[in-house]
Amino acid sequence: MSVEHAQVERADFDKVMVPNYAPAAFIPVRGEGSRVWDQSGRELIDFAGGIAVNSLGHAHPALVKALTEQANKIWHVSNVFTNEPALRLAKKLVDATFAERVFLANSGAEANEAAFKLARRYAHDVYGPQKHEIISATNSFHGRTLFTVTVGGQPKYSDGFGPKMEGITHVAYNDLDALKAAISDKTCAVVLEPVQGEGGVLPADKAYLEGARKLCDEHNALLIFDEVQSGMGRTGHLFAYEHYGVTPDILSSAKSLGGGFPIGAMLTTTEIAKHLAVGTHGTTYGGNPLASAVAEAVLDVINTPEVLSGINAKHDRFKARLDAIGAKYGIFSEVRGLGLLIGAVLTDAWKGKAKDVLNAAEKEAVMVLQAGPDVVRFAPSLVIPDADIDAGLDRFERAVAKLTQA
Repeated sequence: MSVEHAQVERADFDKVMVPNYAPAAFIPVRGEGSRVWDQSGRELIDFAGGIAVNSLGHAHPALVKALTEQANKIWHVSNVFTNEPALRLAKKLVDATFAERVFLANSGAEANEAAFKLARRYAHDVYGPQKHEIISATNSFHGRTLFTVTVGGQPKYSDGFGPKMEGITHVAYNDLDALKAAISDKTCAVVLEPVQGEGGVLPADKAYLEGARKLCDEHNALLIFDEVQSGMGRTGHLFAYEHYGVTPDILSSAKSLGGGFPIGAMLTTTEIAKHLAVGTHGTTYGGNPLASAVAEAVLDVINTPEVLSGINAKHDRFKARLDAIGAKYGIFSEVRGLGLLIGAVLTDAWKGKAKDVLNAAEKEAVMVLQAGPDVVRFAPSLVIPDADIDAGLDRFERAVAKLTQA
């Protein structure tokens, strides 16, 4: 039985929603694979993936099945109890990674909040209250809570909300000397994205992450990898730390973990995890049976040789075409990234105009993203068919042609 809903339109956003977003002029209403349809029935190709979230595209049968089955069982029990989907998911994450313990949350910000709190509590318990300082990278992004936005190295997101959390230092990304100069025995953690996402789709150098690991070991500091955007197959490995061969002490995951259903996870070791004893941290919805059931299905699909081995070939397909478009129209100076987290860097002549490219692409019925004003970002489904890549890039090239010839 279908339910009749009141008709809504884009103009309603401006009447009833807090104006902290500026959404597109159309409203997507249905998706299948890497295609999306709006209210008017127009079909678009999705290279945005809900900002690296829809890791298996839209309405993937395995996810629909997992959600539907769980919806007919139990939705919520609170963390006064545990539940089967949460335990199954946690066991599979432990089996697939360096981790021995998992904390489930609802978002990347919450996973990072838990990671930062754990790092400070661990250092406090083991070394004393003076060891509380956190070092992060400039242009990093770790979430929108007051703690995570302060750790993030972009003042535009943290200014104007009153006094900031103390004990947080920012140093240049990929600059080991800067990190070496900043770290001390007061440092409890170094927080890095293996690939800076919002900061411009900028992968770390292998030597940089290896050096950060060594410095953390020398100063008894924890190394935290924020893999909210780079994790869950996005780089062609289940997590990007495997690509680099550098193991963190704590790792955060979200976005692609739920394939579109809100969930986050913090992964760590038993020795570190024990410092979040009963009552020290919590969440109402974290580990929710619905979210956990969907995330388990996502993990089952992604963590297979068939899916992971295909991601770098899809990267090469994107990069070759984007390089050609960039050269032909003089719009991109570089195409960078790992796996299906790709950034096309605008040339000096087009600097600051990533939003213009995004808008032009939408007019040609292809959805892309930006990563700051100077980088066009692509974060499609990890199982996007080659035919959809080619068709979407045909549309994207038409958009670039019209924009550059206007």
